[in-house]
Amino acid sequence: MLRSPFFSFIILLFLFSCEEKKTVHTNTELIRKEALSLRNKGLENYNKQNFNTAFDEFYKSKQLYETLKDGVKKDSANIGYILIMMATIQQVNGDYYGSKETVTEALAYVEKNSVYTAEINNRLGIADKELSLYDDAILYYKESAKDYKDPLEKQAPFNNIAAVYIYQKKYDKAIVLLDSLVNSLSNKEIKDKAEPSDKSILIDNLGYACFKKGMDEKGFLLMNEALQIRKEFKDTYGSIQSYLNLADYYAKKNIQKSNENALSAYHIATKLKSVDERLEALQILISNDHSAQNTKYVQSYFTLNDSIIKVRNNFKNKFAKIKYDSKKEKDENAKLRLENAENLLSLQKATYLRIVFAIVFVFLVILIFILIRYYKNKNKAIEFKTSYNTETRIAKKIHDELANDVFHVIAFAESQPLSTESTKENLLQKLDDIYGRVRGISRENNKIDTGTDFIKSLKDMLSTYNTSERNIMVTNLESIHWESIDEIKKITISRVLQELMVNMKKHSQANLVVIKFESDPKSIVINYNDNGKGCEKTQMVKNGLQNMENRIQAVKGTINFDTEPDKGFRVKISMPK
Repeated sequence: MLRSPFFSFIILLFLFSCEEKKTVHTNTELIRKEALSLRNKGLENYNKQNFNTAFDEFYKSKQLYETLKDGVKKDSANIGYILIMMATIQQVNGDYYGSKETVTEALAYVEKNSVYTAEINNRLGIADKELSLYDDAILYYKESAKDYKDPLEKQAPFNNIAAVYIYQKKYDKAIVLLDSLVNSLSNKEIKDKAEPSDKSILIDNLGYACFKKGMDEKGFLLMNEALQIRKEFKDTYGSIQSYLNLADYYAKKNIQKSNENALSAYHIATKLKSVDERLEALQILISNDHSAQNTKYVQSYFTLNDSIIKVRNNFKNKFAKIKYDSKKEKDENAKLRLENAENLLSLQKATYLRIVFAIVFVFLVILIFILIRYYKNKNKAIEFKTSYNTETRIAKKIHDELANDVFHVIAFAESQPLSTESTKENLLQKLDDIYGRVRGISRENNKIDTGTDFIKSLKDMLSTYNTSERNIMVTNLESIHWESIDEIKKITISRVLQELMVNMKKHSQANLVVIKFESDPKSIVINYNDNGKGCEKTQMVKNGLQNMENRIQAVKGTINFDTEPDKGFRVKISMPK
């Protein structure tokens, strides 16, 4: 008698799921259409410099694209593009740290070695340049140039590198690089595509570098040539930089001409609402003028500077609110859809559900009792297995890395005359190598500080994998209330991240690793993402990964691995607080 209603319920669910699949397909197309519309509106407002509205529309478009269950390659590219545009708006408004976080998120959605990664690296370079991290900026610009295929497009990051050299006062390097870029404009492949503005930018920067190097005459001629090109082709915005550079040139030669050029830059920048250039022009006027007129410039400078600081702070707060409101709206919509679905299902199947719930309730009580017993025993087994694997790994390391070396040292000591100075030094060197390896094994398995210095200890461990060729980025680590997390989970997090770093160093060949921490009232989520060579999932080395799984399962957490050839390696770890 019990089988009939249960079987009928399964049939009903199957028929309902078929109808639901048709509805989902229609909804997917509507969502994709709305997401594209919001993205295009964002672009329109960006071009009109309505950055606040544009950021809001970009973010909502991204949220919609992320809801698409059957997301295609084009959807991922759209998300990556949207994130790049959002980061650009953040940079326009001085939020360079926020822009780095946003543009790094885009890496998960774009193809490696594409125009997207070129722009991502370019944006990272701009952020680091503005944060005075000049060496890092140069590295990002070089990576950007590698990913651009068009020779003309490659000129932009190289020009940015030259600009950084000027900031660093490495004028010789800037001149050599800019000279080669100017000469390359004569190549037919570039010449046919280049705009007058491309040439004027390079010539102006080259002239300014020459002037700073002390080659005044050549510098002046080049800067003046760039200004004439900009006037001829009505490049009004570009002329601002020409006037500023000439104002700097005349500052110690002819104060009147310096002021004339600075005022020209100021008036054009005011007309075009370009605040940073207005501030730079006022700085030159203030430094040139020591008369009563100077008070007016100083007052204008401070009024404008205070205004832009206020506006940019408001933008940062607005960006945070946009993200919060969008997430809140998304959660509320999801909750509403769930409630509507539950109400519809309950109206259609009320009779069957009452019968099934009675059966399921009894079944669940029995199942829960069995599962509790099972998982208690399983967790004990996992803890024992994790401990055993760790001991086995340490023993294997000692055997593989130390035992043979110790045996060779003993044999060396027995066979060589220790009275000889060179023999003593050789023996000491061998012993020192063994000591270094012992310390390395100890460091991998030493006690972890789970107290107030846990964050510092974790950062120190991760920073050991940072090199000149590899950048380890850790975000939101301090946002988690670590004092409320128990000691076992802190140790687990530290050990798993250490094994991920070892795995990355051995197999990945990555030059960028991003580790992002997230938290909600119930759980901690850690997202690991590198841009290494990746591999087929079926070819993943299982020993180290299995050890991580055992550790996470021992604290009732979950760990998921995701990788493809040439698309990096991603790991998502979630565990209850």
